[in-house]
Amino acid sequence: MARSLWRSAGVAFMRAIFGCLALACAFATGAGAAESAVVVAPPALDPAPPPGAGPQSIVLAGGCFWGMQAVYEHTKGVTSAVSGYAGGTKSAAQYELVSTGTTGHAESEKVTFDPRQISLGKILQIYFSVAHDPTELNYQGPDTGSQYRSEIFYADLQQKRVAEAYIAQLNKARVFAAPIVTKVDALPGFYPAEEYHQDFAVRHPDHPYIVFNDLPKVENLKRLFPDYYRAAPVTVLASSKQTQ
Repeated sequence: MARSLWRSAGVAFMRAIFGCLALACAFATGAGAAESAVVVAPPALDPAPPPGAGPQSIVLAGGCFWGMQAVYEHTKGVTSAVSGYAGGTKSAAQYELVSTGTTGHAESEKVTFDPRQISLGKILQIYFSVAHDPTELNYQGPDTGSQYRSEIFYADLQQKRVAEAYIAQLNKARVFAAPIVTKVDALPGFYPAEEYHQDFAVRHPDHPYIVFNDLPKVENLKRLFPDYYRAAPVTVLASSKQTQ
């Protein structure tokens, strides 16, 4: 919430910078703490792709999209990770509006991946293990509001089945101290966020918010999923240059 209030004034980029610096001050006094990874088993239901299957995409919400993007840009098999908004209308897909928590949107990540290199199940295992805490309802770490909720927006019924089965599996195993609150809904539409949000962790690795909240997630990806970690991230900027 502090981040959103600070970002409401000034130019777009400076909103992003000083909003997070306000949180850094809170962390210095012990008001916040970086979230830890949780080791979770892979999903029991994780169908192999059909022969010749092309790229697949799924939209995942789990707190500030800076951290979600940072994790998946460093994940092998992911060909694109774009920060944006899902859950609301196109006209409301603007940071200033989404930050009010009244648009129905969640800060989200559209993760496109090669199913021959990484399965949907592995994407979700990383999502539940290191990308965010799925037990936090309408907040994530220092950020509060429905725009920071945990939600999986599926593209087809198979994604829905895999996601719902995995949540049931993890809840039954009680791997978390509290029940998973992640919602599973059909994707109504995905709208990329403003340019200054894209590749934020890559472009600003020394930013206090990134250092405290998001770089530990990338390190946890490297530690817990070494076979799926890559040091050189795939970025939105690089992808856009390739298509020009």
